Amino acid sequence: MVRWRSLAFVGVVAALAPLVVGGASAQAASGSLAVTTLGRQGGKVATTVTVVAVSSGRTYTVKSGKRISLPAGQYIAMADISESTKGGFGIDTLGAKVVKVAGSTSVTLDARKGKAVKVGLDAPADVIGPPRISAQVCAAAVSDMPSAYSVGAWNDAGSLYVIPNSSKLLQFGYLAQWSGDDSYIAVKKTTGIPATPGGTFKRANMATVRFSVRGGTQMARQNGVALQARPKTDDCTSDLMAEVHADSVPYSATAHVTPGTWQPRDDVYASNGDHVSGGFPKVRTLKAGQSVIQPFGRAVWGPLHYLPTVWQKSVYFVPEGLIGDPDVGVTATDPTKETVVLSKGGTTVKKKTLTNWGNSGAEFSARIGSAGWYRLTVDAQRHRPGITFPAGMLSSRVTLDWYFKADPAKSAVAPVFLTRFLPSGLNTRNQAAPSSTTTVNVSAVRGSQNPDTKFTKVTAKSVKVWSSADGGKTWKAATVKRSGSAWQATVRNPASGAVALRSEVKDAAGNRSVQTVYRAYAIG
Repeated sequence: MVRWRSLAFVGVVAALAPLVVGGASAQAASGSLAVTTLGRQGGKVATTVTVVAVSSGRTYTVKSGKRISLPAGQYIAMADISESTKGGFGIDTLGAKVVKVAGSTSVTLDARKGKAVKVGLDAPADVIGPPRISAQVCAAAVSDMPSAYSVGAWNDAGSLYVIPNSSKLLQFGYLAQWSGDDSYIAVKKTTGIPATPGGTFKRANMATVRFSVRGGTQMARQNGVALQARPKTDDCTSDLMAEVHADSVPYSATAHVTPGTWQPRDDVYASNGDHVSGGFPKVRTLKAGQSVIQPFGRAVWGPLHYLPTVWQKSVYFVPEGLIGDPDVGVTATDPTKETVVLSKGGTTVKKKTLTNWGNSGAEFSARIGSAGWYRLTVDAQRHRPGITFPAGMLSSRVTLDWYFKADPAKSAVAPVFLTRFLPSGLNTRNQAAPSSTTTVNVSAVRGSQNPDTKFTKVTAKSVKVWSSADGGKTWKAATVKRSGSAWQATVRNPASGAVALRSEVKDAAGNRSVQTVYRAYAIG
């Protein structure tokens, strides 16, 4: 099992780096503030205090008990008063005060005034132990994104407190999670910090997210899935996260959540503990009683976004997103090493080997001197030094072969395609039955590119598909028929091994796109 580091307060919370004021700022100050923080037994507790200027949103950090020089004005002082105990996660008390700084000002955040965050659920018998609660106190009036100005903590119910404050300049938000055979997750926010923080929830009023995490496609077998709160208008619950399940793939997991907008996510970990992949699929807006399936790791992984571009008398290509989970999109593509070749009439214009591992700015560019038909090929393999890939990893290599007409005097995205393959009937390890037949849904797509480059509509005239059972040495044509805006290919599977898939897409002008995914799915 993977034990995750809590990520409940990353995201927009981390978007604003606190400002520690030095001597230069102090010279312009006309006041000062000292914040004392007391624990639940009345003794002083050392902590870090976040101070936010209400008028500007400027943020400062200072150690409790230390005086900080500030311009005169209205501020919000916030802190997590964290106290250790012999067992568990200790005790956390969140508190905030609105204070007017004029001259030498002092305030106290007293954890003895904190009220326990109490949450209830008509929980099933399999739920054991108290819920885990992630909570935030936010400066609500300084920005359209109040969670960027916050302090937070997470703890078990009974060990998390918050100091009530009715000021409308504050927000309070929390996420509570009960764990059993399924997870039960509730979020709630209030303006001000209520005198009785918490709430009661019913399972019948929840929506359901069923995670289906398949095996074989990822760079590692340990995978964790989670849900983050994503209200349409950011508030003090934004990006609070519930870790639903983490284990070796394949597996399924179910979470029941309060209605609202949720961001699914997955994180992939190597055997040495390195975080090697993960991403964020589309946000889900869920209603009470609704049930949705969120897949991760379905075959086939391949290119997700970038196409060749003619710009400033050169052909450009960005080697990003060449092998990724199509259910997640460009946020879940793996690092690759690729060889890119541009040629014209059989003559190589330029050849270059690239990698986007540790180099997000890698790109291929080749000057072209005349209009004509060009061929751009890409041969990409997953590349992640420091880890050992699982034996039999699928979608390990992808090749692209684009043939298109280009004019150095006209900037445009090349009129070529990417192919999405989606086999049906595979098991949770992305395996088809031996000697069976698999229907593969095939889509010819063109993702949006650089907005400064002309992006024309191109229609696929013909689509062909082949399969290989010997790693690409020999190929067999599949039967292909049109199905709505896509195509369906019927592939006859071998008795063992793995299946590679190849597509060819042509338009009426003769532009051609050939894409191959090796070890697209397995036989088992």
